[in-house]
Amino acid sequence: METKVKEDNVENLVIIGSGPAGYTAAIYAARANLQPLLVTGFNSGGIPGGQLMTTTFVENYPGFPDGVLGPELMDLMKAQAERWGTNLYESDVISIDTSKSPFELKTLEGSIKSNSIIIATGASANRLGVINEDKFWSKGISACAICDGATPQFRNEELAVIGGGDSACEEAAYLTKYGSKVHLLVRSEKLRASAAMIDRVKANSKIEIHWNTKVEKANGTDWLENVETINSHKGNVEIKVKGLFYAIGHTPNTKFLNNKIELDKKGYIACNSGRPETSIEGIFAAGDVVDSEWRQGVTAAGTGCMAALAAERWLAEKNLSKIIVRETSEPEKTLSSSSFNEEVTNEDTFNLNSEWQKGSYALRKLYHESNKPILVIFSSPSCGPCHVLKPQLKRVIKEFDGAVQGIEIDIDKDQEIAKQAGINGTPTIQLFKDKLLKKQWQGVKQRSEFKEAIQNII
Repeated sequence: METKVKEDNVENLVIIGSGPAGYTAAIYAARANLQPLLVTGFNSGGIPGGQLMTTTFVENYPGFPDGVLGPELMDLMKAQAERWGTNLYESDVISIDTSKSPFELKTLEGSIKSNSIIIATGASANRLGVINEDKFWSKGISACAICDGATPQFRNEELAVIGGGDSACEEAAYLTKYGSKVHLLVRSEKLRASAAMIDRVKANSKIEIHWNTKVEKANGTDWLENVETINSHKGNVEIKVKGLFYAIGHTPNTKFLNNKIELDKKGYIACNSGRPETSIEGIFAAGDVVDSEWRQGVTAAGTGCMAALAAERWLAEKNLSKIIVRETSEPEKTLSSSSFNEEVTNEDTFNLNSEWQKGSYALRKLYHESNKPILVIFSSPSCGPCHVLKPQLKRVIKEFDGAVQGIEIDIDKDQEIAKQAGINGTPTIQLFKDKLLKKQWQGVKQRSEFKEAIQNII
């Protein structure tokens, strides 16, 4: 889709955050010809795409009768926002100067001026702070069962989930696909999850619920081996597990606001009930950053819609809108931005000079035959961070114009390869040259890190 760019460097609307609220706001604002700029987030407040990026099947989002993978749903929202003219900016907002008109947003790369803002930064999963938590983080302890549950170290082992809400129940049920048994550790005497989710957990013979149980310490050598708990009735109880997953609530991502916008007692942005306006005129809020009660994808999307409509009206009232003119009234249709349905490379489709291939066959062939650096991403279809990182790696590889090659390994399909590589979480990225492992990363990193590592060995 071609559009005429706004004349100066002041944006109509900047949307901070790329979860359901942010993307929905972007879709509505883009369709109103405001050409919004959406700052996706990168390191602060979790990964781009929000909490649905760490969810497996979303079964209660309207329009998907058979459910949809959380990362896939976010890929679809992203594609829809881009199709209508949203510009994406991969960075974090550090602060907002609300005293200026237009507002000035400081990011990791520089400043952005905008006449209006929608804050949709969501909330982040909490850590527990048990003894040895840092020692075993990514070595048995994780805050994302959906991302890491399929790793080889957890298969056919006893695992544990801490929490009593929907997220904890969902993660416990998910982990039964891989673990021999799942211990659900609940601090109280009841679950706070929805009735349907409670029924599902209680009906699962592989899940054992431990009521009134608190985790005190994690133990092991190189990998988690057991946790020490305190049960209000049984006293100290040791539970042997190879994995411990947190699902213990969230903290709103409002720290960057530096108290320049009014917050409520829990730290969420204060808005009047059912309204997106904040304490600063021209700044609106949507999604989990204003919602400490419902925290659902569909409610976040709804508030994103309201925030965009409110921002559009406010800009019009203040005569601040700079409406873009489309070259065509109907933008070209697009497919989902997700590429996790790529075909696995086989003997017939393998290409020694291809920039990107998938599967163990391609990895083995390039490992032995290619003289170029090989960047390997170990991923899982349900891993949200993988969905974020994979397109970034493809961009890095493309920038080297054939001098480096990329391989994707699905740890669920290629379990032996993942085990041999010592993979203990996704995404894990390994850089090889001449059959030697030169560098390894875990989690989402900036493109510059990968580029620098590749340049150093070319």
